Amino acid sequence: MGTLWQKRLASLLCVKSLVTLVLTVVFAFSVLTERISGQDFLTVFSVIIAFYFGTQSERLNGMLGGGQDS
Repeated sequence: MGTLWQKRLASLLCVKSLVTLVLTVVFAFSVLTERISGQDFLTVFSVIIAFYFGTQSERLNGMLGGGQDS
């Protein structure tokens, strides 16, 4: 059980995850301080999350062999 949490923590600390988390915090702060609009935040945040989860899914498919051409 401990190694599962260690693996999750290690994957969370990869560069891509850190960039995603930092950008989320920065844009959320910008909306709260009214430097950017909520609509702009939603657009940027959606792109960031889609990219992050898209690459995670692609990597998982590649590891499982689902990414091979027929």
